[in-house]
Amino acid sequence: MSAAKRKALGKGLGALIEDAGKVNINTDNNTGVDEINIEYIEANPFQPRTEFDEDALTELAQSIERMGIIQPITVRKINDTKYQLISGERRFRASQIAGLKKIPAYTITADDQGMLEMALVENIQREDLDAIEIAISYQRLIDECKLTQEEMSDRVGKKRATVTNYLRLLKLPAEIQLGIKKNLISMGHARALVTVEDNDDQLYIFEQIINDSLSVRKVEEMVRKIKEEPADTAPEVKKENNTNTEYKDLENHLSDFFKSKIQFKRSTNGKGKIIIPFTSDEDLERIIAILDKSK
Repeated sequence: MSAAKRKALGKGLGALIEDAGKVNINTDNNTGVDEINIEYIEANPFQPRTEFDEDALTELAQSIERMGIIQPITVRKINDTKYQLISGERRFRASQIAGLKKIPAYTITADDQGMLEMALVENIQREDLDAIEIAISYQRLIDECKLTQEEMSDRVGKKRATVTNYLRLLKLPAEIQLGIKKNLISMGHARALVTVEDNDDQLYIFEQIINDSLSVRKVEEMVRKIKEEPADTAPEVKKENNTNTEYKDLENHLSDFFKSKIQFKRSTNGKGKIIIPFTSDEDLERIIAILDKSK
């Protein structure tokens, strides 16, 4: 593939159609823009987006009522009275709200895999996706379209390292992924968290980000300290492997008492220590105050 064509693949659906041979798209029957009865069009079954802002759709519908459809949608023809949407679902939904009977559309022929790939690539080009939506779309391109990371980076016009960083987000605990979707933490916070191996440590740092509004630099410092912690000379029994429910219950009780993620470190000979982590001088003073009150 030439460098010029590879660069074009990052520009959206139009560029993808130009590279038709890669996704089994047949454009021989494409006769330009047609006016299609809106009732003949069904939603894209491969649409990667599941949530649409209703207020934004209403505003778009009002704009369509005044100005009409400026950019046609793209569909594939199933039969004379049935079409499936490939791209432009917001325009399609807004047109329904506006009460349009017909909508301008480009009609092309594509198989299921080609349609899925077009929908995913077109979706990734949008600017309003959250990082998890992008990561899921990347993963679907790999799993369902049988693309390698290298092939996918060519398709979406992104560096392979960028694609890899997004995919790593899907390894984070569900609570953190939801935090990313809700903009509770930034992509910078997330990139720091994915380098932490232990899920409990990830969740603890995530809670501190939320509770204390930690900056990305502060989180990076916390992550660095966790990685630099020296291992004890005595072999430890990790808490996730410790079947002693009494220790687990005590650990949970102390975590609730101190409002901090208490850790037990216990060696095979029964010796160990209790770790009460803190994130700042203020947090340390809070813990000391709790200890003073319990005397």
